[in-house]
Amino acid sequence: MHGLITLKNRVTGLLDPAGDWVALLPIRLLMAYEFGNAGMMKFNGKNWFANYQENFLFPFNHVPVEISWFLATWTEILGGLCLFFGLFTRFWAFSLIILSVVAISGVHWPDDWNSLAELWKGYAITNKGFGNYRVPLLFIAMLIPLLFSGAGKMSLDSLLAKRFN
Repeated sequence: MHGLITLKNRVTGLLDPAGDWVALLPIRLLMAYEFGNAGMMKFNGKNWFANYQENFLFPFNHVPVEISWFLATWTEILGGLCLFFGLFTRFWAFSLIILSVVAISGVHWPDDWNSLAELWKGYAITNKGFGNYRVPLLFIAMLIPLLFSGAGKMSLDSLLAKRFN
């Protein structure tokens, strides 16, 4: 038993300091890719927000679609780039959470549902009449640790904090 506790303590002693450096890095890189890619698709594509604007949450449903498209595009591009480098991570995580909530409400939420069982059918990747909010909800879940914990030590945020604190 003593040997297992010693082994556990050694492993924990190695993982804990490494976790400060790398635990949030995969989430940051994945979110950077996903949002950056989505932003570039919008940048190179045509504005389709007019089809969904009435479903956006207030106040976004009152913003002209050209402005909404511009804001969504550049929030995804700049947010993805900054998440990649770990720069202003908490700000961008918060901004991308807001963007994802608006996307769920406007595009991914089911048009109509009568029970939680029906709503749960929308927790899917493809829309079969019940919405498809799974991916943006997972993005929100991955952004929450970045919002509350920041980017980790392998980031420009950490470097700037050391420099200016």
